[in-house]
Amino acid sequence: MRILRSIGMAVILTIPLTFTAPAASAAAAPDIPLANVKAHLSQFQAIATANGGNRAHGRPGYLASANYVKGLLDGAGFTTTLQSFTYNGATGYNVIADWPGGDPNDVLMVGAHLDSVTAGPGINDNGSGSAAILETALEVARQGLTPVKHLRFAWWGAEELGLRGSQHYVNNLPAAERAKIKGYLNFDMVGSPNPGYFVYDGDNSDGTGSGPGPAGSAQLERTLQDYFTSIGVPTRGTDFDGRSDYGPFIAVGIPAGGTFTGAEGVKSSAQASLWGGTAGQAFDRCYHRSCDTTANIDDTALDRNADAIAYAVWTIANTTPPAVVWQDTFETATGWTANPGGTDTATLGQWERGDPAATSSSGAKQLGTTVSGVNDLVTGRLAGSSAGAYDIDGGLTSVRSPAVTLPGDGTLKLGFSWYLAHGSNSSSADFLRVKVVGSTTAQVFQQLGAATDRDGSWGSAEVDVSSFAGQSVRILIEAADASGASLVEAGVDDVKITRQ
Repeated sequence: MRILRSIGMAVILTIPLTFTAPAASAAAAPDIPLANVKAHLSQFQAIATANGGNRAHGRPGYLASANYVKGLLDGAGFTTTLQSFTYNGATGYNVIADWPGGDPNDVLMVGAHLDSVTAGPGINDNGSGSAAILETALEVARQGLTPVKHLRFAWWGAEELGLRGSQHYVNNLPAAERAKIKGYLNFDMVGSPNPGYFVYDGDNSDGTGSGPGPAGSAQLERTLQDYFTSIGVPTRGTDFDGRSDYGPFIAVGIPAGGTFTGAEGVKSSAQASLWGGTAGQAFDRCYHRSCDTTANIDDTALDRNADAIAYAVWTIANTTPPAVVWQDTFETATGWTANPGGTDTATLGQWERGDPAATSSSGAKQLGTTVSGVNDLVTGRLAGSSAGAYDIDGGLTSVRSPAVTLPGDGTLKLGFSWYLAHGSNSSSADFLRVKVVGSTTAQVFQQLGAATDRDGSWGSAEVDVSSFAGQSVRILIEAADASGASLVEAGVDDVKITRQ
């Protein structure tokens, strides 16, 4: 794993996010044997020991590692490719393995980087992720899994030199092939000796850092969280900060997720209380060092993460994609109505569809970027002479969708991207709310203001609206500056209703 830092905080939903179960015919996820995963780590260690103490890009230990992985997958019935690329004058390799069957237009990829740094054998970073997905792939073969989605596993080269292998793979995929990859799961360091249990923050519920992953990342995050919840292990978010091989995927709009047990960062007292281990010590004290050997692994963390990987693969690969009932990206006018009740009180910053201008006050407030395309729903799209020129003033502004007729059965989900930004002069009286209006009205989402500075950052939400099945409904979005003269901006994009 490359060196970079990440942080995260929390978000508020009024209705719990729900998970769509896989098809009833899907086999239960297996318990991946820890002994098998550790046997692969022993092989990686032996390869490094026999090849100058490392498995780095361009070194013989890396190619030996790639051949070890490929040989096992070939024998298990995968169609494998050793994809070569050149970096720093040396040849690198990605191992790509496709499991036969599944929808070729609906691909789930699972990946981990296989290379180490030159300083050591790289058994936690990232033999651990490589071994865990390898054993998961071999279990797919043992069980003769027949998933709904097409399964593809990947072991990346030269990650430690800047994601070179995964970037080469994504860059050389034709656009049509990229579009077939509906999700990518990344596992980089899953056996740290002083472990944390981190899951990539696909929906930006932490509200900090780089924002959410592409649409669908929230569902990948939730699936992994579901597994850890089922075994009573709390998780915390980790930011899509670009330090591992999901980076090239999310850069082209492919949803991503994964787990991480920590690198050079220091475990806090609160984290030690949550997960055990030693506060004030790095999650991996041997990160990028010669002591990153088979002795540098926490068996419990490795075992839990390997089982989480299998759970995610079995669950996601056997889930039929939801059908889109209705969606709006706001690139064209589709009949949203501002101030539909005629009772709005905001004097400026009313909701409108358009190309937003960026504003800043102690950080980004109105975002000049959208989730897709050039338009979104935004509270006063202009920038004006100052950040407060076109923000919400005077109270409530609302906007309502055209009528949407919902199917009478199935699991119905409303998803959307959103942000609420405000200055430190805000309070909990300010808000962004989303309601569904049918025969009854339900508030399905709420983000409140606070007396702290909150910068604009796109998040995503998905809520169950199955209680409105068979009805004609409208989506009502409200935002308010109700704290007096506070700086408040809000945006919404890519609203979608799906049926499973």
